[in-house]
Amino acid sequence: MRRLLSATLRSVTKPVVLGVALTISLTSFQVFADQIVARMSGHWSPTHQSSIHSQMFADEVTKRSGGRLKIEYYPSKQLFGIREVLGAITSGAVELGGVVGVVSFPPINKNFNVASYPGLFASYEQQRGFFLNSDKGQEIWGDITKKSNSQLVMYNPVGPVMTFSSARELTSIDVMNGLKARRLLKSELPMWKALGANAVSLPTGEVYTALQTGMIDTINSPPGSIEAYSWWEFLAYGQKPYQYFADAYIMANRDWMSSLPDDLRELVLTVGAEVGQIATDSILGAGEDTLKKFIERGGVVTELSGAEKAKFNKLMQDEVMPAMADMFDEDTLVKAQQYVAN
Repeated sequence: MRRLLSATLRSVTKPVVLGVALTISLTSFQVFADQIVARMSGHWSPTHQSSIHSQMFADEVTKRSGGRLKIEYYPSKQLFGIREVLGAITSGAVELGGVVGVVSFPPINKNFNVASYPGLFASYEQQRGFFLNSDKGQEIWGDITKKSNSQLVMYNPVGPVMTFSSARELTSIDVMNGLKARRLLKSELPMWKALGANAVSLPTGEVYTALQTGMIDTINSPPGSIEAYSWWEFLAYGQKPYQYFADAYIMANRDWMSSLPDDLRELVLTVGAEVGQIATDSILGAGEDTLKKFIERGGVVTELSGAEKAKFNKLMQDEVMPAMADMFDEDTLVKAQQYVAN
C-alpha cells in the first residue's frame, strides 16, 4: 500500500512540477520579450557627481518599471564623448545621453552662448527660468530641441565654473598672462585672450595627459571635475569668483520617447524630475566639499576681493563681454538681462 501511494504521488508530482516550471519559464520569457532596453551615453567618469546621478536615474527607472524599461548607463565615453553625444541622440544611435549645454547647444543655436556669459545668471534656477519661462528663452530652447530631435528628461548640473592652475598662485588677474589654458568652449576664448593666456582646444578626455605633459597648465572647470578626473594631481591653485553655472541634462531622442507606452514615458519624466532635483540640490555643496579636499591636499584657493575683484569685473565689462557680442544676438543678451533684473 505504501509503495503504491508513493508511486501514485510520483506520477502526479512530475507533471505538476513540469507544468509549474513551464509556466514560470513562459512568464519569464514574456517579461523578457516585452522588456524595452535603452542605452544612455555619458562622458563623465563613474565618480563624477553627474555620472552618479545618471546611474541613479537609470537604476530608479529600471526598478520602478519592474524591469519593463531597462536603462543601461555607459559612463566614461564608452559610447560617445562630450562633443558627439547630442548627435548620437539626434540620430537614434542611443536613446538617451548626458549633454553639457554650453558644449552641445551653441552649434545648433548660437544664442545659447548667453548661458556662459560671465556673471549674468546668479543661480541654476535663474538660468533655467530664462529658457523655460521667457519668450526669448523658450524660442532658443524650442529651436534647439526641434533641430536635435531631443527632449529634456532631467537636469544634471556639472557645477559652477572657476579657474585652476598648476603654474602659479592665482592671486590676481595679472598672473594669468602667459599661462597655457585649456579651452573647451568657443565662449572661453575672449576671457583667455583678455587675460593674456594662450588657449588650446581640448576635449575632456585629453585634459589629464595635457596637464601631465605640460601642454596646458590652466583650466576653467567645476570643482567636482578636478577630483573626478584626478586633474588635481597636477593642479595646485584655484581662483574664484565662479564665472557661470555649467548646466547639463539627460536628453532623450524625441521619437523614442514618443514610442514608449504612456505609463513608461510618464515614469521617465517623473524619475527625471526627482533625481534632477537631488542633483541640483547637491551640486554646490559637492563642489565646495571638493575645494575643502583640494586645500587639504595642499591646494590654494584665492577669492578675488576689493581692488582685485574690481579689476576682474572691469576686464569682463570692458574686454570680455564686448568680444562675446558676436556670439549671440544683441536682443538675446538684453532679454536675459531684463529677465534677471525682474
